[in-house]
Amino acid sequence: MRVVVQRVSRAAAVPGGAIGAGVCVLVGVAEDDDEAVAERLAGKVARLRLFENAAGKFDRSLLDTGGAALVVSQFTLIAETRKGNRPSFAAAARPGRAEELYERFCAALRELGVPVEQGAFGARMEVALVNDGPVTIVLDA
Repeated sequence: MRVVVQRVSRAAAVPGGAIGAGVCVLVGVAEDDDEAVAERLAGKVARLRLFENAAGKFDRSLLDTGGAALVVSQFTLIAETRKGNRPSFAAAARPGRAEELYERFCAALRELGVPVEQGAFGARMEVALVNDGPVTIVLDA
């Protein structure tokens, strides 16, 4: 599983939901991922200190700030690009399994107390966001 976390002042996915301040999370599910990976990365996202304290240091998490997460499934994060010019998606999980783990990731965030909006799994979406900072972090399983 590969997760891209962007600190945002607002974000929306159409079709899907929208949030104000928080993070936009792009989630790519690999063939060998499981529920434990989804839960561990959701915990990491919820506790990742991406927000500044009064002194301007990254010292606050989504849980500390009450920020929300817009979570968007993006299988292209699993692309293999070392050979040739066409990305290979062979390592990406099949759609049924990917959706299960995407939903488990979202549920785990909610269980931790993070308000979650979602993009529409498997749909072609328009994702709009205002990256605050910009701050972008990549997490791998």
